[in-house]
Amino acid sequence: MAKWNLVLLPAILKFGLFGAGAVALMDSSTIPVPMDLLIAGWVWKDQSRFLLYCLMAAVGSAIGGLLPYMLGRAGGELFLLKRVNRERFDQLRIRFEKQEFLAMAIPSALPPPTPWKLFVFAAGVFEMPVLPFLLSVFCGRMVRWLILSALVLKLGPGAVGLVQRHALSGLLVVIGLAGLGFGVWWFARKRSGETETVDGEG
Repeated sequence: MAKWNLVLLPAILKFGLFGAGAVALMDSSTIPVPMDLLIAGWVWKDQSRFLLYCLMAAVGSAIGGLLPYMLGRAGGELFLLKRVNRERFDQLRIRFEKQEFLAMAIPSALPPPTPWKLFVFAAGVFEMPVLPFLLSVFCGRMVRWLILSALVLKLGPGAVGLVQRHALSGLLVVIGLAGLGFGVWWFARKRSGETETVDGEG
């Protein structure tokens, strides 16, 4: 972490909005990066554009997550079973079968040490459709970094430690995602109802 603070963090922060997207993509796909620390730095340095930093990072994270997702989809069941026991595997499967959006969005919104790539890999193994996967990761990351940004704007960059130490952020994330999930469900149901009405008229 000292290396990030003294050397890499100042260099990466210079890349601005595009850096947020690129680094988030790298973090989700291959090399772990302290994204909360970076988001806090960008937001504190350029407060008027905090929403854009959250947006770019959320998009980058969703796209980057496609790599472990595709690896899981290509036949990762045995690989996953080597890392979790059968009971944990069945719990993940049931979670994705019942509510795949929240099953992926909630881990995407929670701070470390949440095993996020495990859930991404599981989403591929259990064949979660690509578009809902991208949407759930995007929404989860967006909620996470919007909450972090609000705390940074209020308390300063030290808010990163607050988010990682306290369960309050997790509670806020769950509440936010529950509302978001309801909105997605309501919109999908409305669209479905409109389609059925049009088909009936036809």
